Amino acid sequence: MARSSLLAWAVLALICLEVDAFYSKNSPVLQVTGKTYDSLIAQSNHTSIVEFYAPWCGHCQNLKPAYEKAAKNLAGLAKVAAVDCDDEANKPFCGQMGIQGFPTLKIVKPGKKPGRPIVEDYNGPRSAKGIVEAVKDKIPNHVKRLQGEALEEWLEDPSTHAKALIFTDKGTTSPLVKSLAVDFLGNIAFAQIRHKDTAEKFGVTTLPTVQLIPAAGEAPIPYDGEINREALVAFFSQVASPNPDPAPKKAKSPKSTSKKAKSSRSASAAFSKASEAHKSSDYDDFLGSSGTIVLDDDTPTESPLPIVEHEEKPMVVPDVIPPIPTASTAAELETACLTPKSGNCLLVLVPASADPEEVSQPATSALAGIAEIVQKYSKRKANMIPAYAVTADNPAAIKIRQELGFAADGSLEIVALNMKRRWWRRYQSEGHNILDLENFIDAIKLGEGSKTRLPDTFGGSAPESPASEPSEVVEGASSTVHEQTASTEHDEL
Repeated sequence: MARSSLLAWAVLALICLEVDAFYSKNSPVLQVTGKTYDSLIAQSNHTSIVEFYAPWCGHCQNLKPAYEKAAKNLAGLAKVAAVDCDDEANKPFCGQMGIQGFPTLKIVKPGKKPGRPIVEDYNGPRSAKGIVEAVKDKIPNHVKRLQGEALEEWLEDPSTHAKALIFTDKGTTSPLVKSLAVDFLGNIAFAQIRHKDTAEKFGVTTLPTVQLIPAAGEAPIPYDGEINREALVAFFSQVASPNPDPAPKKAKSPKSTSKKAKSSRSASAAFSKASEAHKSSDYDDFLGSSGTIVLDDDTPTESPLPIVEHEEKPMVVPDVIPPIPTASTAAELETACLTPKSGNCLLVLVPASADPEEVSQPATSALAGIAEIVQKYSKRKANMIPAYAVTADNPAAIKIRQELGFAADGSLEIVALNMKRRWWRRYQSEGHNILDLENFIDAIKLGEGSKTRLPDTFGGSAPESPASEPSEVVEGASSTVHEQTASTEHDEL
């Protein structure tokens, strides 16, 4: 028994000797301490993901390769940092951040007020891809998407002197462009332009194209280099330097620190007690099957600040995305989308299933993706095309499939239509990821791409002659829709 215990302690001691080498100096992961968190993370304009770890934690060691890979993929786009909670100097900070298990990952996104970021737990896949996608989604977007009169007003706005124009066929703003806008925030204003007519006015014939307007009234400077972060930063730096990160320190007036010191000592003592209790337990506990080593049965508290008063701690409520409404009957569908005066509408024709309680994987992905897009538009108070799921047993769904020439096998179909303008357009991409779906929706909203005229019998009665909008091109029934799918890459506009 004594020999077994001695062996366990020897293994733990060996792990502890490797503390300093957990993330080497050459690692792409940024080393952060309780003292440097505020300047490197909380005050930064960039989004960060922070790992709270202990070198003796087996799960932390398992995460390390994926975490370092994520750091390489996010280089220049966001910060990937780590805090060693086994370091005595960091224990008060880890306790104040509500850390209860290792590894704990938190995404820190800049808030409306400098130094007061939004902090949330990352509970997604512990893989490089999962981490990268989650962090990219949290990069602040300071890029305006403009066309027509809105673009003209923005160009004439004297409050921003230098302006960057990003001409692209992408429906969403790429992480690269978002990160550049963060780098030059306050010095260069960024706008993304997708409308072809507007691009032609600026002499743009190929996409993507980048132009820089140094000051109001000056001619745009075209960019002719490679599409990568380093080259673009150098191009924009000819008119303004990127913001320093971390921001320069400001002198602080002396304040009473007795209350904070007391809180810090209390948090440090509580965290140390829980951490030491687990470190002295059997080594097998550290390499167990669970994904996180639980330190204590205490409620975590989210905090954007290094020091937090230990008052009542809020419950973290997961963000539940509501599904899009379902049209189960012909009457419901007609009221929602098929009246003669109905405008743009998005229908997801759900395929039939042997089990009424089950939905196919493609349909599940499409419905979840559209629901997430609807919620995103709702949060930023932007207009969104009404979207409905149409069940296979809805008589109207069968009629729509017949009149629009869809396969009779009841496969998944996503279609946008406009009864007032008498056109429809089919979603053509093979996948149903959020990016492709949002590109399709954006194209409909912007009036881009070819559309097919609805059959005269569609909707039950002969239609009135529609008045075509200037930006719309409605082709005959034999038209095919050309859809370009987009993917967001590190060095892609």
